[in-house]
Amino acid sequence: MPPSISILGAGSWGTALAVQAARNGCDTLLWGHNPTHIAALKQTGENKRYLPGVHFPENLQFTDNLTEAVAFSSVLLISVPSHAFRDSLAQIKPMLSASSRIAWATKGFDCQDGALLSEVAAQVLGANIESAALSGPTFAQEVAADLPTALTIASTSESFAAQLSERLHNQRFRIYTSNDIIGVQVGGACKNVLAIAAGIADGLGFGANTRAALITRGLTEIMRLGIKLGGQADTFMGLAGLGDLILTCTDNQSRNRRFGLALGQGKDQKYALSEINQEVEGVSAAREAHRLSQKYGVEMPITEQVYKVLFEHLPPKQAVQNLLTRDQKPESL
Repeated sequence: MPPSISILGAGSWGTALAVQAARNGCDTLLWGHNPTHIAALKQTGENKRYLPGVHFPENLQFTDNLTEAVAFSSVLLISVPSHAFRDSLAQIKPMLSASSRIAWATKGFDCQDGALLSEVAAQVLGANIESAALSGPTFAQEVAADLPTALTIASTSESFAAQLSERLHNQRFRIYTSNDIIGVQVGGACKNVLAIAAGIADGLGFGANTRAALITRGLTEIMRLGIKLGGQADTFMGLAGLGDLILTCTDNQSRNRRFGLALGQGKDQKYALSEINQEVEGVSAAREAHRLSQKYGVEMPITEQVYKVLFEHLPPKQAVQNLLTRDQKPESL
């Protein structure tokens, strides 16, 4: 029997991962909460809203029945927005079996208290359930198009990391494993905040020098917070840290970068979000990362300015000026 996997969340990333798993010979079931959307996927053989032109493998199945999705496989991969993550776990908890293992491709913090999603999983499902986080420099469209990609699976369970890797890894989709589930999650959440900052700078008309400085100093901020929370320094120099940060800050496939561009060009936040018409995780991540930096006394000046632009109505030009006029200091600090 081929391996199986259930993927919960039929947006662009969940669909791309489902295509990848099915293309890799895995029996795959993709669940979505909207019956109309799932019916359209079945009828058209593609996700016309999120991944137009990407045709589904024959072994990719679809359902809007959550019980069916959870029962289909012992390996569950969740790809829902971070604000829906806790509720999604609560919904599936009564349906889980003793063999169920949970992974997520969601990037962000819990919107209630800023917790890492691994902490939410432990709170909702219990500390004994085996879990894993997927992160790294990945755009859904490129994964679905079978372009070469690499990412990281982080888990405290080597056997689960290997089991999940088996379902996704091939010559076009390279997976590295890590035991630093904290660092991988912090990198994946915070890079979206920096992508908004990079977009704002480009929207204001600043150049490549500015963008490179934001990425470099932004990485320093991510490392400060990640290490404070228990992550490993080396993680932030890898795919889930620097790799994802570069990708998200420099390519307009990034929703967070496009949102920042719109703000830098003087567009209203609500209008910018409506233009993108998909989840922009960096907005809530900015709030939670700022909250964590205040709680733990971690200096994160770029994150702080993004927070002020989004939640205190600070003009983007003033935010940049605030960063440029900070006191001089050694680069190592």
